[in-house]
Amino acid sequence: MEKMLNIQSVTFEQESMILKINDLDYKFDLNRLSLKLLHATSRQRNEFQISPANYGIHWPLIDEDISVKQLLEKKRPPNGSL
Repeated sequence: MEKMLNIQSVTFEQESMILKINDLDYKFDLNRLSLKLLHATSRQRNEFQISPANYGIHWPLIDEDISVKQLLEKKRPPNGSL
């Protein structure tokens, strides 16, 4: 059985997005992840919706969707954090 994802926080630092999922921190480069998020304002970045099943994140002001499961399949945190 697949472990449920618990998206605890979504934050941004300059050109990075940091997701806290199941008590682990994952950092993603916006240059590689999403040009829409890279060029978004702080307000646009911080207005998001986490899907009820925690499978993705939607930013309505810029019409961007990110699949968290796909992100995690590509990136695993060394020693529990990044």
